[in-house]
Amino acid sequence: MREGKFHISAVSTIDEGIEALTGTPAGEKQEDGTYPEGTVHFLVEERIREMARQAREFAEGDEEEAEEKATEDDEGPAEPEKKDEG
Repeated sequence: MREGKFHISAVSTIDEGIEALTGTPAGEKQEDGTYPEGTVHFLVEERIREMARQAREFAEGDEEEAEEKATEDDEGPAEPEKKDEG
Protein backbone atom coordinates (compact mmCIF):
# COMPACT_ATOMS: atom_id res chain seq x y z
CA MET A 1 0.00 0.00 0.00
CA ARG A 2 2.85 2.36 0.70
CA GLU A 3 3.91 2.17 -2.94
CA GLY A 4 0.43 3.13 -4.12
CA LYS A 5 -0.19 -0.19 -5.90
CA PHE A 6 -3.26 -1.15 -3.89
CA HIS A 7 -6.54 0.71 -4.06
CA ILE A 8 -9.90 0.20 -2.43
CA SER A 9 -12.87 1.30 -4.47
CA ALA A 10 -16.47 1.37 -3.30
CA VAL A 11 -18.97 0.02 -5.80
CA SER A 12 -22.73 -0.34 -5.58
CA THR A 13 -23.20 -3.12 -8.14
CA ILE A 14 -21.35 -6.06 -9.62
CA ASP A 15 -21.31 -4.21 -12.95
CA GLU A 16 -19.51 -1.27 -11.35
CA GLY A 17 -16.97 -3.72 -9.93
CA ILE A 18 -16.47 -5.34 -13.33
CA GLU A 19 -15.85 -1.95 -14.89
CA ALA A 20 -13.47 -0.90 -12.09
CA LEU A 21 -11.44 -4.11 -12.39
CA THR A 22 -11.36 -4.45 -16.18
CA GLY A 23 -11.58 -0.88 -17.44
CA THR A 24 -14.22 -2.14 -19.87
CA PRO A 25 -17.93 -1.30 -19.69
CA ALA A 26 -19.96 -4.17 -18.23
CA GLY A 27 -22.83 -3.51 -20.63
CA GLU A 28 -26.55 -3.10 -20.16
CA LYS A 29 -28.99 -5.52 -21.75
CA GLN A 30 -30.65 -3.99 -24.80
CA GLU A 31 -34.33 -4.28 -25.72
CA ASP A 32 -33.59 -7.26 -27.98
CA GLY A 33 -31.95 -9.13 -25.08
CA THR A 34 -28.37 -8.73 -26.29
CA TYR A 35 -25.48 -6.72 -24.92
CA PRO A 36 -23.57 -4.02 -26.81
CA GLU A 37 -20.49 -5.22 -28.63
CA GLY A 38 -17.25 -4.47 -26.79
CA THR A 39 -18.74 -4.94 -23.33
CA VAL A 40 -17.81 -7.59 -20.78
CA HIS A 41 -21.31 -9.09 -20.82
CA PHE A 42 -21.19 -9.32 -24.63
CA LEU A 43 -17.90 -11.22 -24.45
CA VAL A 44 -19.20 -13.53 -21.72
CA GLU A 45 -22.36 -14.30 -23.70
CA GLU A 46 -20.29 -14.92 -26.83
CA ARG A 47 -18.04 -17.37 -24.94
CA ILE A 48 -21.01 -19.19 -23.41
CA ARG A 49 -22.51 -19.64 -26.88
CA GLU A 50 -19.21 -21.05 -28.15
CA MET A 51 -18.98 -23.47 -25.23
CA ALA A 52 -22.59 -24.59 -25.82
CA ARG A 53 -21.80 -25.21 -29.50
CA GLN A 54 -18.77 -27.28 -28.55
CA ALA A 55 -20.82 -29.27 -26.03
CA ARG A 56 -23.45 -30.04 -28.69
CA GLU A 57 -20.78 -31.16 -31.14
CA PHE A 58 -19.19 -33.34 -28.47
CA ALA A 59 -22.56 -34.90 -27.57
CA GLU A 60 -23.34 -35.55 -31.23
CA GLY A 61 -19.96 -37.24 -31.60
CA ASP A 62 -20.73 -39.46 -28.60
CA GLU A 63 -24.06 -40.43 -30.18
CA GLU A 64 -22.37 -41.30 -33.47
CA GLU A 65 -19.73 -43.37 -31.68
CA ALA A 66 -22.43 -45.18 -29.68
CA GLU A 67 -24.35 -45.96 -32.88
CA GLU A 68 -21.17 -47.27 -34.56
CA LYS A 69 -20.40 -49.46 -31.55
CA ALA A 70 -23.98 -50.80 -31.50
CA THR A 71 -23.71 -51.64 -35.21
CA GLU A 72 -20.39 -53.42 -34.63
CA ASP A 73 -21.91 -55.37 -31.73
CA ASP A 74 -24.84 -56.45 -33.94
CA GLU A 75 -22.48 -57.62 -36.70
CA GLY A 76 -20.18 -59.51 -34.37
CA PRO A 77 -16.43 -59.12 -34.12
CA ALA A 78 -14.65 -57.69 -37.11
CA GLU A 79 -12.50 -60.02 -39.18
CA PRO A 80 -8.77 -59.44 -38.74
CA GLU A 81 -7.05 -57.99 -41.79
CA LYS A 82 -5.00 -60.45 -43.81
CA LYS A 83 -1.39 -59.51 -44.34
CA ASP A 84 0.04 -59.81 -47.82
CA GLU A 85 3.19 -61.87 -47.41
CA GLY A 86 4.11 -61.59 -51.08
